[in-house]
Amino acid sequence: MKRIVSFLSLIIVVMTAGVTVRAQSVVDSDDEHNFNNFYEKTLRREKRAMPYAFLRQSDVVWETCIWRTIDFRERFNQFFFFPTDPNRETQGRVNLVNCIMKALENGDIEVFEDDEMKIPKEFASLSKELHKEQHIDVSIRDEWDEVIDVKDSVIYVDFDAADVLSVRLKEFWYIDKQDTRQKVRIVGLSLIRNSCRDRADGRECTSYSMFWVPMNDMRVRNVLVKAAAYDENNNVAERSYDDIFISRYFDSFVTRETNRFNRSVQDYLTGTDAILESQQIEDRIFDIESDMWEY
Repeated sequence: MKRIVSFLSLIIVVMTAGVTVRAQSVVDSDDEHNFNNFYEKTLRREKRAMPYAFLRQSDVVWETCIWRTIDFRERFNQFFFFPTDPNRETQGRVNLVNCIMKALENGDIEVFEDDEMKIPKEFASLSKELHKEQHIDVSIRDEWDEVIDVKDSVIYVDFDAADVLSVRLKEFWYIDKQDTRQKVRIVGLSLIRNSCRDRADGRECTSYSMFWVPMNDMRVRNVLVKAAAYDENNNVAERSYDDIFISRYFDSFVTRETNRFNRSVQDYLTGTDAILESQQIEDRIFDIESDMWEY
């Protein structure tokens, strides 16, 4: 009996020592030069996006297309914008623009000219647009330092993620008769780049769409699911950009709805009227689901 107890005690000691050594080797191992973490963070690198559920055409009883804008300058949306430096990751995080641009440069994703996403846009042609031309007014002065002429000069500026202050989404809202629920599917995303020009009478800024990213493409979703955005409540619970778009964890406003004239809100309204129209479109979409029920 004593031999059996001694033998079992020896086994327990050996097993405990093995676990201790193994845990110590994982935490303190310098094989991977993982000096900034006290445990190995591999789940995000190995994560893959979950495909959408199959949807039959006969199950869609109502559908509308919406375009909306996410403004990075709003406090709630700032996790999309920071950090802006593409060469420096902050605790493994990159902003949305640099995440997309890096994947595009590596050939991991494909982008298109417009929101119909039928004409591919090659990175070679896009790289010429990235180094944008910036027009500035140069003042010609005389010997008494008075302006005698103003000439237009062109300088070339490298692409900066900080120039992209918003993104535009194209999404379809529909009702699935299988569960009689209203659902939404984001099908496209566009980066909106700001371009400013210094003029003699002030600074003039315009914005334009760089390209459209197909959000239904699993290659795009597998890139976004590996990129984490900042969560101010819990760093471990950081959402990936794919999670953010699926759960709609962002603030936005509607800029266009499918209509007979094929026009945006800003084409026929401005100022406060445009804001109210955007909210009315939003409310009208949400009311459709509740109006299906009787109480």
